Amino acid sequence: MATMVRARRVGLMAAALASVFLLSGCNPSGNPAENFPGLPVADEAEPIDVNPEEGGEENDASEEEEEGEPFNEDGEPNVVWWEQGGQLALVVWGSSTCPVVGERISVVEPAGEGNRVAIDVVKRAENEACTMDLVPHTTIFWTPTEVTTTEPLIVEVLGTEVEVPIK
Repeated sequence: MATMVRARRVGLMAAALASVFLLSGCNPSGNPAENFPGLPVADEAEPIDVNPEEGGEENDASEEEEEGEPFNEDGEPNVVWWEQGGQLALVVWGSSTCPVVGERISVVEPAGEGNRVAIDVVKRAENEACTMDLVPHTTIFWTPTEVTTTEPLIVEVLGTEVEVPIK
């Protein structure tokens, strides 16, 4: 009996330690989760709804598709909820050799008090030679736990404010 209780305690302690390691993977430091050239692409297939009136399947366009391309090419930063709100994607169009890369996200005002974050970008050398092309670059951040997807999120980045609508 004592062996079973001891084994149960060891199992619970192992589960607790595993939880700590998994939660630490949520990147509370504010560093980027991913950083890559190009636009983010959803990992999941497009949702399909069965339309009983039509007697078959019908593709259900996502909200982003209905509103048009969510990432504009005007050089202004774009920020959208990603992975069901668990992440934020920062997309900035610019030079392929000198991309705008997100470096850190921090909470300025938590949910209920403004729901505002700031994203710092990597500083580039002023004398750096950059191509004059226009390509997207994406930095993905974990959504800070202090903000919510149920209020508009204000993102301060590159001297501008971007409002990310309610998810």
